[in-house]
Amino acid sequence: MRLLTPLAWWQGDKPRTKARRAATRRPGARKPKRGMRIADTRWLWQRGGIVLAAVLVFGGTGWLWSNGWIQRSLERTELALLAATADAGLELDDVLVEGRKRTERSVVLETLGVVRGQPILAFDPHAAKARLERLPWIRGATVERRLPDVIHVRLVERQPLARWQNQGRIAVIDRRGEVIPGADPKSFARLLVVVGEGAADRTPDLLAMLNGEPELRSRVSAAVWVRGRRWNLRLDDSIDVRLPEQNPGAAWAELARAQREHGVLRRDVAVVDLRLPDRLVVRTTSEAAPKRAPGRGGEET
Repeated sequence: MRLLTPLAWWQGDKPRTKARRAATRRPGARKPKRGMRIADTRWLWQRGGIVLAAVLVFGGTGWLWSNGWIQRSLERTELALLAATADAGLELDDVLVEGRKRTERSVVLETLGVVRGQPILAFDPHAAKARLERLPWIRGATVERRLPDVIHVRLVERQPLARWQNQGRIAVIDRRGEVIPGADPKSFARLLVVVGEGAADRTPDLLAMLNGEPELRSRVSAAVWVRGRRWNLRLDDSIDVRLPEQNPGAAWAELARAQREHGVLRRDVAVVDLRLPDRLVVRTTSEAAPKRAPGRGGEET
């Protein structure tokens, strides 16, 4: 028999020991790993701590937000920053307004909502512009902060064009045919009166046509929109001029020519009918029968 040294015995027996252990192990069983339970527990504590911290942070933030604490803190911080900018020289000292004719300066300042000495960076130009454009006479506005201490306002006001009478009511309309809220018609007695439903929308085109003959235009005191198709004009508060539905501008120019050359708009004229394409028909106050004006189709009849 051969004697083995302890080292030789260990080295030679190790494979046999492994084989015996493998034979006694249950089928499908795995060798347990040392420290697995401890590692799993540590992993769970780490993940749980993260989740708990998230719940505390977001839950606490939500409570603070719903309670208003965060908003109040932000507002206090903002006010402190604005006060610091004012102390540094960025405070309102003056308001310059251009284009104001019919809107009172006090109304403009009240609408802007500014006071001298306030932080100029606290002023919101976009909100001020929207408020100004809701005023009756203001068509458009431009509002700027001009650092360090000036607010500049440029206004575009509505231009009164005519007085519109419809269903017994009279309103002042602007150059777009839109009603100017709050405008007193009595303050614009010199403006042309247009009458009838839908007349306001067509007034800008009408006046552009009438202004083509300035001498005759000065005699027009009123215009009636007839059945949504054409205009009847009132001259000198006594003569009715009936314009055609098609090409009224040419008929208006022809009436101006006939007046310059023949003086057809005499004092006894009651009606001038321009609706026929080849003639100008005049009706006098003393005669019921129409007659043809000279220079427009031949002799009078």
